[in-house]
Amino acid sequence: MPPRKDTDASANVPSFYGAELRFKREAAGLTLEQLAEGSYRGIPFLSLIERGERRMPLDLAQHVDKRLGTDGFFERRCEDARKAKKSGHAEYFADVAEMEQHADSIEDWAPALLPGLLQTEAYALKVVRTGSPWLPPKTVDNQVTARMARAKLWQREERPAFWAIVREELIRKPLLPSEEMAAQLEHIADVIRSNQGVLQILPETTVAYPLMMGMIRVMTFPDAPPVVYTEGLHSGQVIDYPALVKDYRRSYDLLRAAALPPETSLDMIEQAAEDHRNGKHRA
Repeated sequence: MPPRKDTDASANVPSFYGAELRFKREAAGLTLEQLAEGSYRGIPFLSLIERGERRMPLDLAQHVDKRLGTDGFFERRCEDARKAKKSGHAEYFADVAEMEQHADSIEDWAPALLPGLLQTEAYALKVVRTGSPWLPPKTVDNQVTARMARAKLWQREERPAFWAIVREELIRKPLLPSEEMAAQLEHIADVIRSNQGVLQILPETTVAYPLMMGMIRVMTFPDAPPVVYTEGLHSGQVIDYPALVKDYRRSYDLLRAAALPPETSLDMIEQAAEDHRNGKHRA
């Protein structure tokens, strides 16, 4: 029999709860077969959940809580997932949206889209509609509303320190009509200046640079270790393993060094906004 492969609990939300399920089951001295008994679910399905490959449905969560004496732990997770979906955030991003409200600092690297905390409603709407054109209008509205609500943290007295690095193409090649793109860029400049944030542009002439593989976000907290968040098209991952977080932060520091100075970058943002408004932007 091949050695058992343990689930990486830091990989994503289902993996975390899958690893916790296995831990609780083994601590109770139960096999998968014993835990599945009376649940109307098969052993293979439970095994997939423990490996983080399937999410736990509500009926199974209630059964597991009863068998393992976990005081509603898994049922509450199902409720959290339901609330996340209702809130307009994808389940994999719901924890991140909550974390950013308590962060000391947020550092974004945005190679493909402008950071969510800097987006206007028009930009967010275009992103959601383009990325998921099959969504019903109400779901689209919920997602855009949720994204706009996140930016309320800029109105607080105590705001997180914010640093963003974006690729130059994102300001040069308009995702929106000229007037809306100009408004988006002006909004970025206003948010950065009014919140004493930092924004840098990675020049389009820079071909090789750290973090070429995709977006990341680094968040630090006053009372918890830092985390890194990475995201793909329909999934995201929160990383808190200290050695890996350290590597990501070192890469982010190298990316800062490759980007243009903050004042130069903001001047470019404001000039690009003026060019878009006057129909002079270059493709």
